Amino acid sequence: MAQFNLPEPQPDPLLQLIGKYRADTRPDKIDLGVGVYRDDHGNTPVLAAVKAAENKLQQEQQSKSYLGLTGDNEFVEQLGTLLFNDATIALGAQTPGGSGALRLAAEIYNIAHPQGTLWIGTPTWPNHLPLTESAGVKTATFDYFDKDTQQIMFDSSLEAIDNAKAGDAIILHGCCHNPTGADLTPEQWQQLVSLLVEKNIIPIVDLAYHGLGDGLEDDLAATRLITTQCEEVLVAASCSKNFGLYRDRTGAVYMTSHEKSTATRAQAVFGQIARKIYSMPPDHGAAVVRLILQDSTLKKQWHDELKTMTERVKSLRQSIAERFEVLEFVTRQKGMFSLLPLSPVQVNSLIEDHAVYLAGDGRINVAGCQLDQIERFVTSLEAVGFTGPQ
Repeated sequence: MAQFNLPEPQPDPLLQLIGKYRADTRPDKIDLGVGVYRDDHGNTPVLAAVKAAENKLQQEQQSKSYLGLTGDNEFVEQLGTLLFNDATIALGAQTPGGSGALRLAAEIYNIAHPQGTLWIGTPTWPNHLPLTESAGVKTATFDYFDKDTQQIMFDSSLEAIDNAKAGDAIILHGCCHNPTGADLTPEQWQQLVSLLVEKNIIPIVDLAYHGLGDGLEDDLAATRLITTQCEEVLVAASCSKNFGLYRDRTGAVYMTSHEKSTATRAQAVFGQIARKIYSMPPDHGAAVVRLILQDSTLKKQWHDELKTMTERVKSLRQSIAERFEVLEFVTRQKGMFSLLPLSPVQVNSLIEDHAVYLAGDGRINVAGCQLDQIERFVTSLEAVGFTGPQ
């Protein structure tokens, strides 16, 4: 007799899409679904700076002993120096990727504010709600973006903050919004942050694509504004995209505060939470990032490679818009993703009839497209009756 009465697991739509793409034997298939950066040859490369750091690590590493609950503290410090203003007090912990960072952020928020509500603008990264709710956090949503018109619903964001109570929290995409690519203007960020301060709402910044929008410094501007003006901020940072360390699961969670004692206490609590979930984070990716950020030559090499990636994504956006003028809006969006106003029937036809793979909600990974695929991508959109925003 079975001892485990388990529910039937619900398949992840994106993982299903990946499997279906791999099984597709059509030679001209296009993968705009999975959210990884690809170069002009369709590869997700290991950066030269990463390879050099790995070689250095292989020669210099003396032990595989445990790191400790907060991981590689020098990595956390070096990454924090990259992310925040010099005057910002930021202490944190290494985590298994950005997802691990978000989970620790949700856990510590729930400890401090068990009656609080976490507000999340939609559409958003599909795992935001399941991940934060699994930590016991109460969530509420508001409209961030209208897919049909390709417009940010900024008034809705302000209304949600205005309706929130002191001690509530809000997830903010630091840059390169996933899945829309639609970021607030500097003026909108300032207005939103001022309201957060007035209402005493706690920002949780999801920072996963910095460097792939307008460049590293510009992409970090909103996060630096938030952490400078808001008294306490949680930041979940990922190194998957901008260092190309997807499978090495490299990230960090930070508490920034106007009071060092608060950040210090939060750092210790991060370690206690980690102990109950995964104990200690993996070392390799963090060690690689630490070596890159510590070495001026490797750091410059990484900056140059990241700039090349950024310029490629911008060029792809421009080329897509030039080929099909109703897609002009993608040139105003940033980072790897755009959310096209496609119906489920159109998405299904693109996949089944044209071998163009994309997420079910119409999200495309611009960084997954090749220049020689743009023509077929556009003709496929035309074939399914895509006419652009309303």
